[in-house]
Amino acid sequence: MATLDHPTLPIIKAAFPEVRFKAAEFRGQTTLVVPSERLHDVMRSLRDDPRCAYDYLVDVTAVDYLGYPAEQPGRFAVVYPLASVADARRLVVKTYLDPSIDTGGNAEDPALVVDSVTDIWPGAEWPEREVYDMFGIRFRNHPDLRRILLWKDYPGHPLRKDYPLRGRGEREHYVQVNRDSA
Repeated sequence: MATLDHPTLPIIKAAFPEVRFKAAEFRGQTTLVVPSERLHDVMRSLRDDPRCAYDYLVDVTAVDYLGYPAEQPGRFAVVYPLASVADARRLVVKTYLDPSIDTGGNAEDPALVVDSVTDIWPGAEWPEREVYDMFGIRFRNHPDLRRILLWKDYPGHPLRKDYPLRGRGEREHYVQVNRDSA
């Protein structure tokens, strides 16, 4: 088994000895998997510890692993690519969430909640809103968590893999325009 040599991993492991982290490397990119209940503390440490100095949150996104061929710790992952501008170093932080209710509807699942990092990186505000809008993952302590791409009462979260490809009725009511009627 290969040992990962990313310089940040021993620092975080020493700072949080009670937390069980997982780490992986693929094509030169290191990913640190953090339990969701400790995510905010780890993210603050990654930014504030001068040995890490991840001062740039590149993005906040999510992945739905429904039907994925390899076993995952949870169905959804919230993914945070980070960069240290001064050291030209990158790290991807990922946390997994498992739904507690059926995800086919529009109900808010109490298990699909993770702490917001907007107090650490203010630029996370809109990407977190996109993840909420498209996946239905809520961010605790977000300053303005509401839909950003779809209207307020949109029935579902379109990037969930169990969302119907044709939508839920939004296309059936449009008049189709063809060449002769245009």
